[in-house]
Amino acid sequence: MAQAIRFYEVGGPEVLRREDVEVGDPGPGEVRIRHEAVGLNFADTYFRTGLYPAPLPAGMGVEAAGVIEAVGPEVTGFAAGDRVTYTGSPLGAYSTERVMPAEHLIALPDGIGFDTAASMTMRGLTAAYLLRRIHPLRAGDTVLLHAAAGGVGLIFAQWAKLLGLTVIGTVSSEEKAEIARANGCDHVVIYTREDVATRVREITGGAGVPVVYDSIGKTTFDTSLDSLARRGLLVCFGTASGPTPPINAMQLAIKGSLFVTRPALADYIADPAERAELAGELFAHVLAGRIRSEINQRYKLSDAVQAHRDMESGRSIGSSVFTL
Repeated sequence: MAQAIRFYEVGGPEVLRREDVEVGDPGPGEVRIRHEAVGLNFADTYFRTGLYPAPLPAGMGVEAAGVIEAVGPEVTGFAAGDRVTYTGSPLGAYSTERVMPAEHLIALPDGIGFDTAASMTMRGLTAAYLLRRIHPLRAGDTVLLHAAAGGVGLIFAQWAKLLGLTVIGTVSSEEKAEIARANGCDHVVIYTREDVATRVREITGGAGVPVVYDSIGKTTFDTSLDSLARRGLLVCFGTASGPTPPINAMQLAIKGSLFVTRPALADYIADPAERAELAGELFAHVLAGRIRSEINQRYKLSDAVQAHRDMESGRSIGSSVFTL
């Protein structure tokens, strides 16, 4: 029998339950997939706490990689035995098997392992749209990246170097600073002992950066604005410390006619052609060895409670996966 992690009420990690579940046959437009690895993402905690509302009871997780076991009617482009990965699907990835819509699947090249795919499909596609869709970056530009030693941060920094960008990354410790440097950050600011905006101004000769990529939210919002150059863009793509505060339009004008955007991955992979293009570029870099995924935490599905505690404590470095 298949196993899955579910939750019946919102709250802390302790609300997560492992259960035996029946997985039926796929219906029209669906497939049944056997997971080989499942990705953990900080956004998973938003569903668990209720920040992202979900009808209860609910499954957990939106990213995994595995093998198709059966396809339902009206499914085209996929067959039993195909290797696939996905992200952004209906909740339920924290499971050994599941039935899900085929429209969310991405074909996984043979040269990429399941654990690698599960650790970087969401993170890699996030880095892809941040770097390739949000702002017309040019070689030589300097950008500020918060959480540079996180799963998205490490992939982003590697990709940014391929584009000729200079990356200033923020981290909480010297251990994370070393990892950020090893993955492409040119300058690392340890925010627990340095003022980020001051260091950014020093590094950029007082100008600030044209773009700040901020997945932290509440605690970094003001620092991010203060790090921008005139007419700079703040990209708020996560809320690890809590939601960003209300935006004061006059403050944006006073600080240099700044711009703020709050993008979501779902809107950049909703179109199948665009998703395929972004995934194709990501996978090409991975297959060529230009981008790698740092999997530093591996868990069993039964360890879901501890995995969420580790994510929320800030102890995690790079990516985390369940291996099945």
